[in-house]
Amino acid sequence: MFNFNKNGIHVVKYRVLWMCLSAVLLLPGIIAMIYSMITYPTHTPLKVGIDYTGGSILQYETKQNVDNKAVGKIQTQLSDAGITSAYIQVLKNTSKTEKDNMSIISVRTKFIDEGSEQATKIEKTIQKDYKDAKLVQFNSVGPTLSSDLFKMSFIALLLAILAMIAYISFRFEFKYGISAILGLIHDVVFVTGVFSILGLLFNVEVDGLFLTAILTVIGYSVNDTIVTFDRIRENLRYNGKKYSYGEIVDASVQQTITRSINSSMTTFLALAALYFFGGSSTKDFVLAMMLGVVIGTYSSIFFCSMLVDFWTEKSHEQKRPAIAE
Repeated sequence: MFNFNKNGIHVVKYRVLWMCLSAVLLLPGIIAMIYSMITYPTHTPLKVGIDYTGGSILQYETKQNVDNKAVGKIQTQLSDAGITSAYIQVLKNTSKTEKDNMSIISVRTKFIDEGSEQATKIEKTIQKDYKDAKLVQFNSVGPTLSSDLFKMSFIALLLAILAMIAYISFRFEFKYGISAILGLIHDVVFVTGVFSILGLLFNVEVDGLFLTAILTVIGYSVNDTIVTFDRIRENLRYNGKKYSYGEIVDASVQQTITRSINSSMTTFLALAALYFFGGSSTKDFVLAMMLGVVIGTYSSIFFCSMLVDFWTEKSHEQKRPAIAE
């Protein structure tokens, strides 16, 4: 049943506010991405991992505690041993049993072969202060493979966007399809902007899992958007002559907002549990998902609906006959 609550949420009336809020959310990330493209050797908007740049990661496990001061010392020792441009990170693998309470020293460097002279130097350097340190993981990605992976990731993202434009345009109208894609771009820019800031401040790198998170966020966001658009279309069919398009949009948002928030909240809580109690290797992936769920819910309710109303209003203005002076 159509029920327009004049005291409810008004997407149309306050669309300038939603536009300003979106600008506030996106602008810091856009600035960070531009700065990253200027300063990073790879000229990428994000600090990318070896999946996209090529290189090797060696992880050594030790029972000893490794703090930030020790990280600096390891960096200096590696430089003295001829291993330049190495990036050191300490991962904690904690559990209730003391036996499993380990520190993992992660060393990222240029592409090297396992068992090579450089790998031996790294291991000897680590074992100077950590006698019990042992290699638990060795990953290498060559520059050719990383370049191909980057191209395939971009193609996958582009194909997903084109497929969504085609489906939504066929299911609704072209303006709905474009509005939904602009909403997806809004969400992707926000998530990548946050990770660009994290890369600058905390050296957070993105890998293949990040692209998986972005594609998942796109699918989740467009699902909420389609629900809202479907309600707008249904209300237009039965109440389009009685109410203005703006009132239809507001009423449709009011009818779907509770469902969108409830479903997003349950997803967010599950992701939060995985983030705080899951493994360290998936934290960045889960964080991207959490950010995507929040911004996707916002854009589906406010940003995409606002764009559809704005597009419709401008179309009607162009169709009005000119008034003779």
